[in-house]
Amino acid sequence: MKKLALTVICIGVLALALASAASMSSSLKAGKAELQTAGQLAFGPEGVLFVADPKQAVVFALDTGDSKPGQQAADVPGINEKLAAVLGIAADQLMINDMAINPVSKKAYFSVSRGKGADAAAAILRVDAKGKIEELSLDGIKHSKVALPNAPADVKNSRGQSPRQEAITDLAFIDGKVIVAGLSNEEFASNLRVLPFPFASADKGTSIEIFHGAHGRFETNAPIRTFVTYNINNKPHVLAAYTCTPLVKFPLSDLTPGKKVMGSTIAELGNRNRPLDMIVYSKGGTDYILLNNSSRGVMKLSAKGLDKYESITKQTEPAGVPYETLAQYKGVDHLDKVDNNTGAMLVRGDGGALNLKQFQLP
Repeated sequence: MKKLALTVICIGVLALALASAASMSSSLKAGKAELQTAGQLAFGPEGVLFVADPKQAVVFALDTGDSKPGQQAADVPGINEKLAAVLGIAADQLMINDMAINPVSKKAYFSVSRGKGADAAAAILRVDAKGKIEELSLDGIKHSKVALPNAPADVKNSRGQSPRQEAITDLAFIDGKVIVAGLSNEEFASNLRVLPFPFASADKGTSIEIFHGAHGRFETNAPIRTFVTYNINNKPHVLAAYTCTPLVKFPLSDLTPGKKVMGSTIAELGNRNRPLDMIVYSKGGTDYILLNNSSRGVMKLSAKGLDKYESITKQTEPAGVPYETLAQYKGVDHLDKVDNNTGAMLVRGDGGALNLKQFQLP
């Protein structure tokens, strides 16, 4: 009887696993994925790639068909020139918008703009362990999409910039949900959304407010630049970095549609700086955060005791969670984790070339 019960349990677990697997792709239908822009990238299970299209204020889910375990992508000097060559354009006509590593195949994926200006076309390319580059065809690909209902208008401001460009500034997949950061058209424009996957529809999201210690004021219209999801006291949080550079935590459970939420600023990491990418990894039994920045290099922070830091509520110089600047990493445009020992970075070299490099997580 015990063996029979165990068999039934195992069959049930297998059935649930198969149902979960089916649910990842059940909403994806073959057809042309009409991306107007390709921005931030994030992987879910089974090679499903989530792509931000800020111009349309849409999140796409693409079935890359890339779900077999593999080895990490090769180091590729002058990757920007090689990506451009695959697309048949000059390197100075290519803009790399983001990089993400498929956690299963270990291939490196790039979202790019093909050309300059408003008519630049979107493309997704990938690099394998042998350095082979191919474009992911968007014709006939299994995909789905969801539109954000309250994105900012696509109207240029006094600086000639459209807030629509920041409708989606970062995204991540966790536990069957896509977390989306960006701006809305609400009075408190800074926004976090929790979108269940498979996609159905998107709600208005949660309006978020922070205290910016370097600026000495509350802010409701500054978008999150990059974030990770991380458990603090066994509860999932969004750990977010903003320009000039506050580090703020939000309990995931607080992110309910239509609500206004105040984040807890646990660090000020220095102004005149824009955070670019953030990853979490474990080494020697301790979790660490790597935060890549536009002007302050790559920072390493310990994730230990993030619940112990009091919220910053007054103007301050760098304070809160301490960090170490890793001097050996310079000119890093993009950063992602390959596995718990290895990372990948896009490094700016001489003459404007961008090099894809693998490195040991410090």
